[in-house]
Amino acid sequence: MKRTSDYRKHSVVREDRPDGSILLRSQYELGPTVERTGDWLNTWAEKAPDRVFLAERSGAGWREETYAGTLQQVRNVGAALVARGLGADTPILVMSGNGLDHGILALAAQYVGVPIVPVAEQYSLVHGAHGRLREVIRLIRPKMAYVVDANQFGEALDLEALADVEIVATRPGSRKVTPFADLLKGDAGADVEAAFAKVNADTIGKILMTSGSTSSPKGVLTTHRMMCVNQTQLADTLPFLRARPPVIVDWLPWNHVFGGSHNFNMMLANGGSLYIDDGKPVKGLFGRTLENLSMKTGTLSFNVPLGFGMLLGALREDAELRRRFFQDLDLIFYAGASLPQDVWSGFEEMAMEIKGEVPLMTSSWGLTETAPSAMMQQEPAPRSGIVGVPVTGVTIKLIPDEEMRCEVRVKGPNVMPGYYKDPERTAAAFDDEGYFITGDAMVFLDDDDPEKGMHFDGRISEDFKLQSGTWVRATQLRLDILARLAPLAADLVITGADRREIGAMIFPNLEELRRVGFTLKEADGAYSCPLLQGEIHRRLSERAREVSGSSTLISRAIVVTEPPSMPEGEMTAKGNLNVRKVLARRDGLLERLYSDNDPAVVTL
Repeated sequence: MKRTSDYRKHSVVREDRPDGSILLRSQYELGPTVERTGDWLNTWAEKAPDRVFLAERSGAGWREETYAGTLQQVRNVGAALVARGLGADTPILVMSGNGLDHGILALAAQYVGVPIVPVAEQYSLVHGAHGRLREVIRLIRPKMAYVVDANQFGEALDLEALADVEIVATRPGSRKVTPFADLLKGDAGADVEAAFAKVNADTIGKILMTSGSTSSPKGVLTTHRMMCVNQTQLADTLPFLRARPPVIVDWLPWNHVFGGSHNFNMMLANGGSLYIDDGKPVKGLFGRTLENLSMKTGTLSFNVPLGFGMLLGALREDAELRRRFFQDLDLIFYAGASLPQDVWSGFEEMAMEIKGEVPLMTSSWGLTETAPSAMMQQEPAPRSGIVGVPVTGVTIKLIPDEEMRCEVRVKGPNVMPGYYKDPERTAAAFDDEGYFITGDAMVFLDDDDPEKGMHFDGRISEDFKLQSGTWVRATQLRLDILARLAPLAADLVITGADRREIGAMIFPNLEELRRVGFTLKEADGAYSCPLLQGEIHRRLSERAREVSGSSTLISRAIVVTEPPSMPEGEMTAKGNLNVRKVLARRDGLLERLYSDNDPAVVTL
């Protein structure tokens, strides 16, 4: 099938070592890399001063900032930070989500050597999540905190932990805070050039908080080297990034490495344009995304699988949007989970219909600690779920088990130096050869041909054993069952540790269930609905006929009424479930799931 995008063929060196481990690395050399993120901004402000770099919605249109305009504002804000005495030991906390002023502040801080610490805005806006915000504040001890709207974030700003912190807001409202406009005035007495000259590849550009889905949050020290090298690795892998300036309309949050480092820096490194989508793939906000896409479409499209699924449905209903979406598209890139195959096929068919060829549809693998991309499927893939081969400059260390499922470890210039103020967890994160221990598992698509790439096979820490001693690979099984139950299930938890059978605790997609006419009755924390339970039974029974072995067979399920709670720690700001928290908090439902006479339980 013809693709519009140029791509680089996989070329991998595999080394099988006497201890049984396997090393994988790219045969391509790592390309030239700048030292600081500010070097990108300086370069494009000179080469393309009038090109739009950042834009956000403003009224019926967009507020756009060019590269030259952005650089001037970054230098002004940088001067204001230097004048306040901020430096490497005085981080800036960003409590709001994506926005133009947020972007300028982040770049200004990096320009003069001040670490920026973006956190999920839910930590501030959800009352019950303030405990997580306090944890971050205690860890990083910021000297400045930014919000877009001081009134909206007022409850969080009143926290005692922020009492001695300078609060900056784009919209101060009725609060006595520093207007962001004051920072934009700069400070004539501050030597921005001297501050910029001190920034080097080892300078900490940002501290990214891990989601805390398996433990308490950690602050990932993200250096300029990590960010700059990773963009070289991505451009080495995706040649079309250098062929023409990319454009994206993107909602992915900047407190997460995917949106804030991968996508944001990809535009900056390649002279591209980032239009901030103030919608997202959730009820009540997805319409805003469609409105934004009707005004502006990109050359690259990034999303999570749920978002692509919603977008595909909207494109089927709107011929003009469908035409505009595909006309200049080089890339469809998903992350966070495997893209359902029907969504993958739907985009392929639509692209062929519109332009007779398909953009590169792909994914990669990495973590916050790897900046993020460490592996990339850089060739056209035959199906969803393949994460490819190592990017340039990275060595992947694989430790196979008896079934050739491999634990993955990483070494390379894009790997973090450690966790902020946490030497114990830093030491535990690396093996005796200096490889970062990811906790993820993968399998080769073809054991005899590493160039066909690898498939993500779950988190080792989420695996468990049944009473029989059989291992259950819960992460991949969850993805399989979610795909089977789509769109009835919004999410689910796989259960069965130390039990006879595997079960599923299902969080329903209530909007879809009501749309198709299911009448739901609550029964002590679970839904009892014969039609819904019958449909779940039918789908799980069909799957049971297609699989073999107790390690993959779902024997029972229950649909729970209460969605996962962020304040209770069941869900992270990224939307990931904390399985341990869910099972501990809902231990009564877990016991019901394994009872034999509960009418809310579906059994096979």
